[in-house]
Amino acid sequence: MKKLFFSLLPIGVIVGIWFIFASPYFLQKKIPYPSSYQVNFFHPWSQYRKFWGPVKNGAMSDVPGQIYPWRYFTITSLKQGEIPLWNPYSFSGTPHLANYQSSVFSPLNILFFFLPFIDAWSILVLIAPLLAGLFIYLFARSLRVSKEGALIASVSFMFCGFIVVWMAWGTLAVAISFLPLILYCIEKSFKKLSIPILFLLALLFPASFFSGHVQTSLYVLFFSLAFFLFRAVQTKKKNTILFTGLCIVFGLLLIAPQLLPSIELYLSAPRSGILNTREGIPFYYLVTAFAPDFFGNPVTRNAFWNSYIEWASFIGIIPLLFAFFSFLQLKNKSILFFFLAGIVSLFLAIDSPIQSLIIQLKIPVLSTVSPSRIIVLFSFSFAVLAGFGFDIFKQFVQSKKYHKLFAPFFLVGSLLILTWVVLLFFHPFLSEKLLISKKNLLPSSALFMVSLVCTSFSILLSKNKKILRVTLFVFILLVCFDSLRFALKWMPFDSRNLVYPNLEVIEAMKKNIGAGRVFGNLGGEVINYYALSGVTGYDPLYIKRYGEFMRSSSTGNLSDAERSVVHLDVHGEFVDRIIDFLDIALLFNPKEDIGKSWAYPAFANEEKFTNIYDDGTYQLYKNTTPLGRAALFYDYEVIPSEEQIIKRFYNTNFDFKKILIIEKNPSLTSKDMPKEGKKGNVSIISYKPNAASLMVSTNTPGLVFLSDNYYPGWVATVNKKEVPIYRADYSFRAVPVGKGESIVEFTYNPLSFIYGVSVACFGFILLLITSLFLKRVEKR
Repeated sequence: MKKLFFSLLPIGVIVGIWFIFASPYFLQKKIPYPSSYQVNFFHPWSQYRKFWGPVKNGAMSDVPGQIYPWRYFTITSLKQGEIPLWNPYSFSGTPHLANYQSSVFSPLNILFFFLPFIDAWSILVLIAPLLAGLFIYLFARSLRVSKEGALIASVSFMFCGFIVVWMAWGTLAVAISFLPLILYCIEKSFKKLSIPILFLLALLFPASFFSGHVQTSLYVLFFSLAFFLFRAVQTKKKNTILFTGLCIVFGLLLIAPQLLPSIELYLSAPRSGILNTREGIPFYYLVTAFAPDFFGNPVTRNAFWNSYIEWASFIGIIPLLFAFFSFLQLKNKSILFFFLAGIVSLFLAIDSPIQSLIIQLKIPVLSTVSPSRIIVLFSFSFAVLAGFGFDIFKQFVQSKKYHKLFAPFFLVGSLLILTWVVLLFFHPFLSEKLLISKKNLLPSSALFMVSLVCTSFSILLSKNKKILRVTLFVFILLVCFDSLRFALKWMPFDSRNLVYPNLEVIEAMKKNIGAGRVFGNLGGEVINYYALSGVTGYDPLYIKRYGEFMRSSSTGNLSDAERSVVHLDVHGEFVDRIIDFLDIALLFNPKEDIGKSWAYPAFANEEKFTNIYDDGTYQLYKNTTPLGRAALFYDYEVIPSEEQIIKRFYNTNFDFKKILIIEKNPSLTSKDMPKEGKKGNVSIISYKPNAASLMVSTNTPGLVFLSDNYYPGWVATVNKKEVPIYRADYSFRAVPVGKGESIVEFTYNPLSFIYGVSVACFGFILLLITSLFLKRVEKR
């Protein structure tokens, strides 16, 4: 019993440390979501004084603005028995599953089926460091690192800079947390082939890739492949290499239902052609690896730059010290691997010619996103090295090789002294910033001095074995303290009552919007969460042609889409045309925005807009002249040129309500012209994320127009008979209908998803066959 207790003690410590971090949720009923930031900085909550209060962390705009409402839409759809392939609310319709961060297939989505949404979200966020800590402990132990060393590795990784600053997103930190478990399975496989381990290995790749951040999961894949090749070259076990390699390949096939639609959207998005030439970590910023707030912190409102999240490299001064100890035994192949992996990752993360070269190579995804995030592989590698280094340190002390302790302590001490010399004598910053740097360098310096004193006592009192145990315990305690201090400072635990509190103005929008759209000073936090269709917003991936169409409304000439934003110029020459054409039924107007440059002046046009709501803080205006979400056209022009379509559509003499521009001739013909002229109407029967049904009645053939984006995968039928969908007015949809009454149905069923499911099924079958074949091999 005693042996079991001590074997499980490190696991208990990891869970205990995690519980201390997560205790505001479990003990105070607070949630790891920036709700105070949401209600203070996002409309329509921000203008109601009753919500005002202290905001801990204002550097998480994407969480309430994108990630949380996307997940809410995902879970709502899944609970209704529908895979959310399409999002009809953002950008006049856009792919949802293909937008990688939607996390439609995340295995952790199961939480939302058993817990209230906000509690499932909280567990999703908080579980990332726990998984990372437990998995790296298992991996370190498989590398024959001691329990104490594995514990050091665990704590330093589970609360490293990357995991802490990205934890609130519920995507990046979860995606990276599976890396050590993947490596554990590879390591165990090379020691002894096991069907359960290989099966788990295959399933872990989709677990990471489905978590919601392709860049991070690609890092997981590259690192895992490198470790697999390292072990393959080292051991040269043919059967192990074959079966492990096959399981990795088949595991990657399982991610196809997510990956293929995402590739399709990526190639259709502006970001695929726009290189990211910024955000490499400046070399001097690496001081934050042990002094995370050396350049300030957004939480305390004193950050020097806006890249605190992107450049987070913290692992702690003590783990860094122990990592340096591991350098003394680079003859150990495992240590050498993680040393090289850490150094390579570091050089790829910092602003350097190597990083610029990778960007210029135009590698999909990696050349168009923030390159600094690969710093997480540096943190992981050095956390593993810290575990090895801890054991080496202990070995030196126990064997009384005290002279070997000098070099690591000297290097880290010199690094701290040099930093202090620069601050004290060269004054690289203004006095206010200088004070911030000095203040935030003190904790790391103090921790180093404590570790130096403890080591000195261990040497002086070497005959007393208890002193060494106390010293090792103090080291673990210091690492826990440093990591928790950093994590608790960053993570906001806010009131659950402030998470999407309902408002009268929101209810008014839901009541009056009908089948139309809303435009104003609103973002995805309202559009997606409350299922109110919008036309603008921020998103890493959206349909390029739609962005070009919207941006061209400013001047009437074809303009490039922006990298991550769809913006409507409220002072553009054709803004009124867009408002009517896209069926913007409601204009949302904060009263404080009246007269501001970014606000559309709906109040100035009483003939077009009717004020239907005013609570003294917000106004809603009803558009009296919208085209309608669906419309019937009898006249059309065929223009194949993109530039000419834009010029024609935005020509002041062009009647966009009567004439449709399409790129291919539908050849509509009518033998007899009705005496009463061409007449008809169209109405929406049902409108769901992946499907829409329209009722059409017309006395002559025409074109049914839907102001939702044209995109591969949409299929249309008229009275159950499939008809072609024509791209209309540059980025939208139109289908031909005949005389009489018709039911027009649009269904989103992309081939990329169908092929992806087929590939995944094929991969799973191959995985089963491989398992059965391995079972036969084992019997021999």
